[in-house]
Amino acid sequence: MHCQRLVLVGDAHLGRESDATEQAFLAFLETVPDLGDGLLLTGDLFEFWFAWSRVIPRRNIRVVAALAHLARRVPIALVGGNHDRWAGTFWQDELGIAFSAGELRFTVAGRPALAVHGDGITETHWSASVLSRILKGGGTVTAYRAVHPDLGVWLVDRLSGFLGDRPRAPEEVEASSRRQAEWAAARLAAEPDLALVAMGHTHRAASAEPRPGQRYLNPGAWFDGYRYAILDAGHVTLAQFTPPR
Repeated sequence: MHCQRLVLVGDAHLGRESDATEQAFLAFLETVPDLGDGLLLTGDLFEFWFAWSRVIPRRNIRVVAALAHLARRVPIALVGGNHDRWAGTFWQDELGIAFSAGELRFTVAGRPALAVHGDGITETHWSASVLSRILKGGGTVTAYRAVHPDLGVWLVDRLSGFLGDRPRAPEEVEASSRRQAEWAAARLAAEPDLALVAMGHTHRAASAEPRPGQRYLNPGAWFDGYRYAILDAGHVTLAQFTPPR
């Protein structure tokens, strides 16, 4: 993906939140071409996503269709999160959307940029780190892919209360956000050519310029007040979308 004015949004967890959250997201997608000329989704767009060889979850079809339509107008890039990284080649092959389950590289205003969701990097509780390792494991993905989709989605629905995001105290959220900013600053220092490190996962909006001309940016969680961000010529706008009535 190449763009000059980048729109960022992530952590919508569509499928867990209310239908109003999805409707607002669909309305937001219609405004993206007026906000920028490229869209980056920073992970956990869906509460759950898994692309089998010939099947995708039907509950997300309205958003998939809207992204397919938008991708014909502006380039879109999507990085997988700890809830939806198991997409295989679906996004690229079927919709022309750049996708990576881990790190995604693209270009903003002619300079290299990096997007990574952030799970397994700055966790403050051991259980989250262990779960991240399990869910990223090739054996786990291969075994789940062998399960019939109806049974697979049923299992996720039943287990999501145990495997999903647990409630976190404000102090823990703040610590995770701080660790993420430190990690991003270290990554920017290690790669001086990078103009941007974009992340999600903490559900906390953040923007910093740890080195001149290098930016760390987290747009915050869409489900938390419809948050998004715009990066234009190095200037960052952290905003909240107001759905039409």
